[in-house]
Amino acid sequence: MDLLRYQTLLSQDSIPKQQLDTQVALVSQYEGALKADQALIDTAKLQLAYCRITAPISGRVGLRLVDAGNIVHASDANGLLVITQVQPITVLFAIPEDDLPPVLKKLRAKEHLSVEAYDRSGQTKVATGYLLTTDNQIDQSTGTSRLKAIFQNQDNALFPNQFVNARLLLKVERQRILVPAASIQRGPQGTFLYVVRADKTVAVRPVAVGTTEDDNASIETGLSAGELVVVDGADKLQAGTRVRLLQQGRGPSIGRPTA
Repeated sequence: MDLLRYQTLLSQDSIPKQQLDTQVALVSQYEGALKADQALIDTAKLQLAYCRITAPISGRVGLRLVDAGNIVHASDANGLLVITQVQPITVLFAIPEDDLPPVLKKLRAKEHLSVEAYDRSGQTKVATGYLLTTDNQIDQSTGTSRLKAIFQNQDNALFPNQFVNARLLLKVERQRILVPAASIQRGPQGTFLYVVRADKTVAVRPVAVGTTEDDNASIETGLSAGELVVVDGADKLQAGTRVRLLQQGRGPSIGRPTA
């Protein structure tokens, strides 16, 4: 207000210009002090904001790495705690490099490949997800390629760093003949089975083996549904050997050579 009065008086030639300039400098000094005080207030607000740490992701919090009363610094290597994302969660697993081409073909076609996670025993299914992507190289030491599957994990069944057995569903084959994998024999001429004939003797039957999973193998050609194959004791057999059936039921049966 004094500055306005001095400006009016100067326009009336009632005061010297030096008196107005002094008043202008005084106003600028007060404005500078006001801005400096506002900067101090903003700095205090910024420091206060740092007192509340907001997690960048949602997840499961591990055991705290510092206790109440400890002094922490921005340069501390370990931080306060570790947050692990569990929803969704990914599973890494490997497949033989020979099985990779059909998987890549399905991914390029934008097909949705289902992946099931089983426990360590491979008997209990833990969760179901889908294949996300594959690695960009093959591990030369193992001859395998890594794949990544994603699971929504809404029930928190999967835990970070948990060991699971992953099963990738590539396709469904119907009306296939299955035999125990232990019944398949290998020789110079390829794969074969010992088939039990009606007179309880065995015959050597060349077969073409398809997909093998767990303890079962599919037979492409060489075997008909309902035929009996030898599972145990095949190393003691030859064509024409008589066997005694120890177990007979639906599907492949177990046979042992007679004494």
